Parts: sequence; C-alpha cells; structure tokens
Amino acid sequence: MTESAREETGDGSLGVRLNWLRAAVLGANDGIVSTAGLVMGVAGATEDRSALLTAGLAGLLAGSLSMAAGEYVSVSTQRDSERAALAEERRQLRERPEEELAELADLLRRRGLSEDVAEEAAEQLTERDALRAHARVELGINPDELANPWHAAWASFLAFTVGALLPLLAIVLPPSGARVPVTAASVLAALVLTGWTSARLGAAPPGRAVARNVAGGALAMGVTYAVGSLLGAAGV
Repeated sequence: MTESAREETGDGSLGVRLNWLRAAVLGANDGIVSTAGLVMGVAGATEDRSALLTAGLAGLLAGSLSMAAGEYVSVSTQRDSERAALAEERRQLRERPEEELAELADLLRRRGLSEDVAEEAAEQLTERDALRAHARVELGINPDELANPWHAAWASFLAFTVGALLPLLAIVLPPSGARVPVTAASVLAALVLTGWTSARLGAAPPGRAVARNVAGGALAMGVTYAVGSLLGAAGV
C-alpha cells in the first residue's frame, strides 16, 4: 500500500490523535511541576493550610487559563494558515489545472511511484477530489480535520488542571509535618509516569525522558522550597 493510500485509510488521523494525547500528557506535566514548585515555595515560608490552598488554587487557575489562552491563539493562527493555504490551492486548481495535475504526479513520483503509476494516480485523485488530493499530498493537510482552537484550549485547560490537582491536594490534605515529603514523593512518582508516557508516545527510550522529567521537577521543588524557607526565616 502506498503512503497516500495509508493516509486515506486513517494513518493521518491516528497521528493526530497521538499528537493530542502527547500534548495532554505534557500539559498535565506542566501542571504538576509548576503547581508543585509554587506550593512547595509557600510551604517553605509558612505551614498555614489556608495560605497553601489559596496559593495552590491561584496557581492552578492562572496556569490552566494561561495554557488555554495560549493554545487558543496558537491553534487559531495555525488554522488561519491552513485555510489560507487551501484557498490558494483552490485558486491554482481553478486557474491552471494542467500544471497542478503535473505537480501532483511529480509529488507522487517522489514518494516512490513509477512515472506511469504516478500519472494514473494523479488523474484518478484529481477526478475524485482535486483539492483534497493536493491538500493531503502537497500541503500535508486534511481538509476535514483542520485545527480546532476551542478543542485545543479545553484540552490544555483540563490537562493542566488535572496535573495541578495532585500537588495541590498533596500539600493541603496531610498533617503539617508530612506535607512536604508527601508532596515531593507524589510529584516525583507522577513525573516518572508522565515522562515514561510521553517517551512511549514519541517512540523514544523512556529512561532519559524519565530522568530529565524527575530531575527538572526535583530541582523546581528544591529551589522554590529553599527560597520560601529563606523568605519565611526573614519574616517576609
């Protein structure tokens, strides 16, 4: 089966789903690390549960809304670019169909088809849906699955929120003396999971990804806790 045929049977959709899943895992990871760093910093300065809860909730909301807004803007720009590219391709098909047919055949030849097969495939794809054929083969766009900024925004919001809930609950639920060690252990365990998952989704060896993830999270918690402790000792 040729590459273009595999795209028609759904490999492209699978890739899109994997990208979304990877983005969700990374969003949850951001929520874990940023909120853990925030609450650990506050925990270094005070043991007051209400202060920890307030800081954690503020960080969760600020982070999730910021992620959602940023993702909405980014994906909206991507969708605008995709629509502009499709509009330009539609214009070219209308104004110079023969040149576009030859271009499609050449692209198929570059993908490994023989000259005769590439020309026949280009003609058949053009007869079926010329714009769709050029969108997939030339632009790498599926016209039926353009980027949706609202989906991206909600996905980022939810992923960050789910990740941020772990350190928030871990810092406010245990008794005073156990808050820091429970939070640190919970966060590091979660980072092992998200690091392993993101590596597997990217078909990469998990060892280095897990080590980087855990080291980054540990550093963030250690630095913010130390800063909070210094500020608390100084009476700030």
